[in-house]
Amino acid sequence: MAVPRGAQIAARLLTRGSKPLNSNTSASATLKSPVGGPRWQIRNAASLHTRASHRAQAVPAVRDEENYEPPVSSNPAMSFPCLDAQEQKTAALQTRSLASGPEPSYTTGSHMVFHSDEPILLDWGGILPEFDIAHETWGTLNADKSNAILLHTGLSASSHAHSTEANPKPGWWEKFIGPGAPLDTDKFFVICTNVVGGCYGSTGPSSKDPSDGQRYATRFPILTMDDMVRAQARLLDGLGITKLYASVGASMGGMQSLAFGVHFPDRVGKIVSISGCARSHPYSIAMRHTQRQVLMMDPNWNRGFYYDGGGNGIPPHSGMKLAREIATVTYRSGPEWENRFGRQRADPSKPPALCPDFLIETYLDHAGEKFSLEYDPNSLLYVSKAMDLFDLGFAHQEATRARRRENQAKLSSVRRGVAEPKSDPSCSLTLPSKKYEEQVSTAPMDEAVAAGHSSGPPQDLVKGMAVLKDHPVLVMGVASDILFPAWQQREIAETLRATGNQKVTHFELGEDISLFGHDTFLLDLKHIGGNVGRFLQ
Repeated sequence: MAVPRGAQIAARLLTRGSKPLNSNTSASATLKSPVGGPRWQIRNAASLHTRASHRAQAVPAVRDEENYEPPVSSNPAMSFPCLDAQEQKTAALQTRSLASGPEPSYTTGSHMVFHSDEPILLDWGGILPEFDIAHETWGTLNADKSNAILLHTGLSASSHAHSTEANPKPGWWEKFIGPGAPLDTDKFFVICTNVVGGCYGSTGPSSKDPSDGQRYATRFPILTMDDMVRAQARLLDGLGITKLYASVGASMGGMQSLAFGVHFPDRVGKIVSISGCARSHPYSIAMRHTQRQVLMMDPNWNRGFYYDGGGNGIPPHSGMKLAREIATVTYRSGPEWENRFGRQRADPSKPPALCPDFLIETYLDHAGEKFSLEYDPNSLLYVSKAMDLFDLGFAHQEATRARRRENQAKLSSVRRGVAEPKSDPSCSLTLPSKKYEEQVSTAPMDEAVAAGHSSGPPQDLVKGMAVLKDHPVLVMGVASDILFPAWQQREIAETLRATGNQKVTHFELGEDISLFGHDTFLLDLKHIGGNVGRFLQ
């Protein structure tokens, strides 16, 4: 609040005359404004020190406890039903943990399991001595096994893309699979897997390490998209399928679909990549990093050892809830939420609250709560990191091949039954010693924008994807997608065309067609499904 001019003048007058206001004069001076106005006090440092000393030396009065009434706050304390709910959930999980032991079972319904006794070497030197791949199938495999389609999932999806007799629950792509559907089961044999690293029946952090019978937790090795498709190739070997009719996927599955083609070009005919990318970019890496950090900061995460009563015996459900809320922001679009929620509050008749209040807040809260116990937290960490590491550029592939050659000896040791050392000195991270500083650009705005989106695809990426120059490829993107922006799908199409591929089909759905952002691939049967169906014919 500004001091009134009258008070300012009075203050100057107090400093004049034979007794200026200083450390030797009165401790404070009270300035009176006109009747009804505020009172202003001028105090110097000495007066404040003196008063504080007197207060410190004062003998506290004896309180009459019988007649004492506590001071009444100016405003009542706010209630926090959202925190109450989380505390109640934690208490319930604690009770269940003490009573029944292990964490929630994440596996959803009936599925088939392919088991490989042959160890698999992972890109960053880790070894899985054996592994399982959960999968489901629809349609009939023909006599020469040439009609198989491998469907790749998004980050947190299970193999249950469509209902089956054993599991009639609708799948995550229910309307896209079936007789006459885009993935037409009258013509094709559709296979969908849960990725290695997941928690819906495939080997992941919640699985038991065969070497000691304990859950892997964060002893599970770092893995990549390429590792996931190598494991899928083992499944195809087990099914006797030498070549796929098509590799199809959206989101993380769109990345895997391309990766399968790059690593096994002779084992696939057509490729479909929807809302994916050929290499992960900083924005999506940043969003996934933030989700991982929120999850790892939940005390119940316990560095990944929360299984079977580890730590508090409670899964990090609060961290998972918040991580999912962050993810949900990236899955949909602002324009959709503007139309769907606007600025509406859940209950306008009540005062605003710090807990979910606006409809958009209640939507995010519900999405996070629903997911918090549906997916294994460690799987989220590992699979999202695999997405960050994705890069089909030639230099990255060459570095990976060199690393795999160096680590072949590990694979031989496991085959001979020789145990790997329990600790690996290479499993450490040195952060930059120099603090990050903002770099001020001196380039004109149009040049700065052009630098972010070059006129042509990177030659390193062209070289890395050259093995796909003869494959028919469908690439689809959505203009309202902020997690995998449409320019990333354009980059895929331009890169493939730069390899000499003349069989590239690229569609981009504008905001006039879809406002559902990244989740469009789950919802738009007409445009996403229609284009996929026509491409596969």
